[in-house]
Amino acid sequence: MDSNKVIDYIVNWLKEYAENSKMEGFVVGISGGIDSAVTSTLCAKTGFPTLCIEMPIHQAESQINRAKEHIKQLKKTYANVTQEEVDLTTVFEEFKKQAPIPTNNDLLNLSLANTRARLRMTSLYYFAGLHRYLVAGTGNKVEDFGVGFFTKYGDGGVDISPIADLLKSEVYILANELDVVQSIVIAAPTDGLFGDDRTDEDQIGASYDELEWAMKMKEQGYNSYDFQNRKKTVFELYAKLHKLNLHKMNPIPVCNIPQKFIK
Repeated sequence: MDSNKVIDYIVNWLKEYAENSKMEGFVVGISGGIDSAVTSTLCAKTGFPTLCIEMPIHQAESQINRAKEHIKQLKKTYANVTQEEVDLTTVFEEFKKQAPIPTNNDLLNLSLANTRARLRMTSLYYFAGLHRYLVAGTGNKVEDFGVGFFTKYGDGGVDISPIADLLKSEVYILANELDVVQSIVIAAPTDGLFGDDRTDEDQIGASYDELEWAMKMKEQGYNSYDFQNRKKTVFELYAKLHKLNLHKMNPIPVCNIPQKFIK
């Protein structure tokens, strides 16, 4: 991959999209992870105002520190970068007080994790509305179109997706080219939605390298019986997650009323 050409292409794409949509800048949620670091840097390189927002909810100190370190470096390099912090912990806890919390429900923790992501999406659009900015998504290709590892109308609720055609390994290549801080580059990927130290690999059951391999094999027409042992396990996991999460990746189903019922 020619990383410099890819960077220039994405930056120009972002600039053209903002200009054509008559919007005035970008807002990016900063998590302390590689995807948001790369996305915010690409937005900053456009020269358009770029607002970086931290939105901790019971966040691990290490994630908060990485986010702050990244924003500090970005502001030092680009004069068009500003920042805001919205601590959503009390909002999240108040929601839990007001909403019925069932007992013995295996889906409770997942539902609350998705609620965190949706609170953050609401916050991003609040600032986007104030400034006429575009909400820039931070999902990569494996997450957005492979296994659907994102929250519907949470981190999946965005205006544009600058890095959604890049595999995770390619995001790392751009990160090194863009001089993203090393604490982020070497950190294990995590969505930070559960208030513990679980990584993306812990949740998914496979590493991003393995998922990229499975994604490529699936696109090339292979099936699970073509593989053995760990490769077979990963391929079947990828296929299962892809199928289960198609509702996130496909357009919203529309009930098309027959014209004969309308005329």
